[in-house]
Amino acid sequence: MSQQTKSRVRTGIEVLLDSRTEILRGLRTALVCNQASVLSDLSHAADRFFEHDDINLTAIFGPQHGIRGDVQDNMIETEHTIDARTGLPVFSLYSETREPTAAMLANVDAIVFDLQDVGCRIYTFIYTMANCMRAARVFGKKMIVCDRPNPIGGIAIEGNITEDAFKSFVGQFEIPTRHGMTTGELALMFNDFFGIGCDLEVIAMDGWRREMWFEETGLPWVLPSPNMPTVETAVVFPATVHFEGTELSEGRGTTKPFEINGAPFIDPYEWKDALDAFGFRGVVFRPTYFRPTFQKYAGRTCGGVQLHITDRNSFSPVEVGIAMVKSAFDLYGEHFRWKQGAYEYVFDKNPFDVVCGSDRIRKQIEAGVPLSEITAEWEIGLKRFAEDRKPYLLYQTKNVKQEP
Repeated sequence: MSQQTKSRVRTGIEVLLDSRTEILRGLRTALVCNQASVLSDLSHAADRFFEHDDINLTAIFGPQHGIRGDVQDNMIETEHTIDARTGLPVFSLYSETREPTAAMLANVDAIVFDLQDVGCRIYTFIYTMANCMRAARVFGKKMIVCDRPNPIGGIAIEGNITEDAFKSFVGQFEIPTRHGMTTGELALMFNDFFGIGCDLEVIAMDGWRREMWFEETGLPWVLPSPNMPTVETAVVFPATVHFEGTELSEGRGTTKPFEINGAPFIDPYEWKDALDAFGFRGVVFRPTYFRPTFQKYAGRTCGGVQLHITDRNSFSPVEVGIAMVKSAFDLYGEHFRWKQGAYEYVFDKNPFDVVCGSDRIRKQIEAGVPLSEITAEWEIGLKRFAEDRKPYLLYQTKNVKQEP
């Protein structure tokens, strides 16, 4: 990759620090960040804020998995603490509250948000952003969102739209599974179209285009959460995150989370043959055995498949993910189970329904509805979303059609 390509994209946080710090001058500032909130030289945003003469950093907020990204699993809360480097209070937004409180914001005038999203609705950081926006409105604070790339591109959209009855911390708004938007674009849509109505400013990136995959930005990849180690993980995540709503392993406890999936009762070659029969483009299913070191089936040998993506542009992750769940259900119905217990603070609904933002897909799988009929139902909602999002898109594309 050339040096020109490497320097092509500047994130919103870099733009802010390079040329927009006047918007924070005289304001007590909170920063929502984690370990991936770095600049292109890998310096951390909190350190740069703390050292900057024009920025008065008074508080730090951390999302799910903690400010250092060291907390592995869902629904493991992190504590409020003091940052050893700066001496500032660190408030957890994955604790007894997921929204900043009046007490947390007592010494704050402006909230700056800088988290790396992964381009999938079923990821909590964009809802931490929405919760901060609501708090900013309620308590009269300014909200500044520093934009970052959607690592899986800003063109393709896919999946069903979240239904109102199934909104949760992995789906607060009526958007599809793969939304094809950046955090800044989503902030604009949440604020206007979905009516949050805070005092919002989005600091756009410089040089990003919608057709870019993350490697084309020239930016360093720092895992935004413990089980998102590579860009390739983000590519498959909209597919295999659906296994979080089942008792099958989504590969946590392996070195390839979300790329490797399975269970002790699965024959990997039989499952591969069933998946190959769908004729999916852009992906090869490799039969494999694995033994997770923690989480589901820890210490037990599982049969399964690893997804090898051969063409990202033709790969349809959400369709593939539903096909994987459906084929596992059809082949191994005697052993297959939907996840038991709560999921992301929802205690009264099937976890798979919470993941999907609807109970319809689960019921269709249980009823044996063909995959083509399941996915065909998504089209009307996707076309509506494609129109609804247009006013909030900040970036252009080069010779690529933007419609779904």
